[in-house]
Amino acid sequence: MDNANHIETLQQTLPSGLSSSKVGLIIAIIGLLIFAAHLFSSIFSKRRIPDVLFLIIIGLVLGPITHLVNSEKLSLLGSILSAVTLVLILFESGIQLSFNNLKDSFKPSLKLTAANFVFSAIAVWLVGWLVLKLDPIVSLMLGCILGGTASAVVIPTVRQLNMSQKSATILILEAAIGNVFSIVLALALMHAIKSQHVEFGMIFGNIFSSFILATLIGLLGSIFWAFILEKVREIKYSVLTTPAFVFIIYGINEWMGYSGAIAALAFGIGMANIDGIYDSMLNKVFKKRPANLNDTERSLFSELVLLLKTFFFVFVGMSIQLNAWRPIVIGLAGTVMLYLLRIPVVRLAISKKYMISDKERKYMSAIDPKGLTAAVLATQAIAFIPDIETGLFIRNVVFSVILFSIVINAILIPIISRIKWKKHDYHHLSSNADVAD
Repeated sequence: MDNANHIETLQQTLPSGLSSSKVGLIIAIIGLLIFAAHLFSSIFSKRRIPDVLFLIIIGLVLGPITHLVNSEKLSLLGSILSAVTLVLILFESGIQLSFNNLKDSFKPSLKLTAANFVFSAIAVWLVGWLVLKLDPIVSLMLGCILGGTASAVVIPTVRQLNMSQKSATILILEAAIGNVFSIVLALALMHAIKSQHVEFGMIFGNIFSSFILATLIGLLGSIFWAFILEKVREIKYSVLTTPAFVFIIYGINEWMGYSGAIAALAFGIGMANIDGIYDSMLNKVFKKRPANLNDTERSLFSELVLLLKTFFFVFVGMSIQLNAWRPIVIGLAGTVMLYLLRIPVVRLAISKKYMISDKERKYMSAIDPKGLTAAVLATQAIAFIPDIETGLFIRNVVFSVILFSIVINAILIPIISRIKWKKHDYHHLSSNADVAD
């Protein structure tokens, strides 16, 4: 009798229309998704088919195809999930980057980021303005939204491809820096649309402050955390305190108007290189050596990234609109244009003097997915564009580009991996590995 009363009380607390059987089904689906995430990751390592593609397809089935889940009701949850996923992915990638790799990779990554962002944004701007007849500022905003690449797709992809550390770092930095460009420029243009006034000085000042100050706060945060980490570990069940502190760093930067994403990446880089920072700068001030992350903590962060990435890309699939054909066709055409443009951009920015193999340069040309940043900015743009139909059109086009860019990425990577590359390509690299940039 008591059990029956407890069940009745629990059912009364559930949202209207959500029975205990449906809750059970949702929990079962969550469990299946977690198993599927590990299976898809294994498939990618063997077949080079990106796991995020399978996750988006699952989202499409659950959302716009069968309507089992209404993504509109999950919009707030999706926004929070997107931010949490991005923070952990950037932090987890940061703890695998050494200062030496950053030194070798920063210049080519900055060249690639600038070239890809500028050419992509201009191409989308011209097509939107001259072909789609959008307002020129709205069209330029769309170009800025689609100018960067998706950290949540790029980072897992380069890790699973076993690319060289230099090439992987170039692509990771491109995604992180490109996101700063997209966020600052797109938001500035949104406010310009609303106020009908553009201030270019303010825009470039925001980019500079967002990047430099966020990096500084992230690095200082890592130094502080490394010095107190041993004390924190004395607390029982404290393994999740490091991700919690990363969230604090991210939130503070976003609240101050800086890039939380860059701060999270800088925090991870600082933790990965804390011994070098201490030996070169801090050993005369602090006698006690700071702590490093241990293998258990690193393994936990990798598992958290896999878990969150799974739910994020399922949500992306659920959010894609399939009921309007025009944004879908335009999104496909725009994605093909951006990928065709990516080929000469990579050749221009990543010259042979950087000692990167032809195969990895081909991978760089194929890795141009759009994701979290583009989706969030496209959703926010609706509130700034006076014409609601234009705002919805922009959002649907961006979501279509996200889908098709990941699909094309999934098609190209297995093709490149199966090509027989000349052995002297790698021999040339190894024999010249000591040549400076």
